[in-house]
Amino acid sequence: MFRSRRPKSFWNKLRDWIWPRAGVVRSSRYMMHRLARMRATPHKLALGFAAGAFASFTPFVGFHFIIAAIVAAIARGNLIASAVGTVVGNPITFPFIWLASYNLGSVLLGQSSKESIELTPMQISAPLFSEGPITVLTGLWIKMEPVLYPMLLGGSLLGLLCAVACYGFVRSAIKQCKSYAAKRKTAAA
Repeated sequence: MFRSRRPKSFWNKLRDWIWPRAGVVRSSRYMMHRLARMRATPHKLALGFAAGAFASFTPFVGFHFIIAAIVAAIARGNLIASAVGTVVGNPITFPFIWLASYNLGSVLLGQSSKESIELTPMQISAPLFSEGPITVLTGLWIKMEPVLYPMLLGGSLLGLLCAVACYGFVRSAIKQCKSYAAKRKTAAA
């Protein structure tokens, strides 16, 4: 009944997912209103969102939701808001996050930031069948270790800074949304 007469094609859906048709500002405003409608204090919602933003700076892509949930549970923040907070790390921001994290970590560890990982699928899959998974994982760890430590250190520090900034922004935005909703509710009554 409420569907469009012409369904969106795959490419239009993909474009809308990457860059919303209504704009990024409107989408982020909608997300703030959704967070404000949750039954939690602005402090807990902002803590949860900050936990998600922090998790986005870790190099463990694919585990951001889990890391965000653990950090939110430790900080006693909202778990759903922590999942929403992982939107800070997305395909557009990840290259910048990774580069900044690696460079900061390299500087703090006193390393040169010229390390690179050169792995081909053949280097991973060939030993898997001939030598076993333990040997492959050991080889991957040896290749990844020079890059993982700087990214973890730099990402933790940058993630902490981003989490503090997100906490302040989200808490004030949610307070404004909730006070606006309360004013509307009293005016309607």
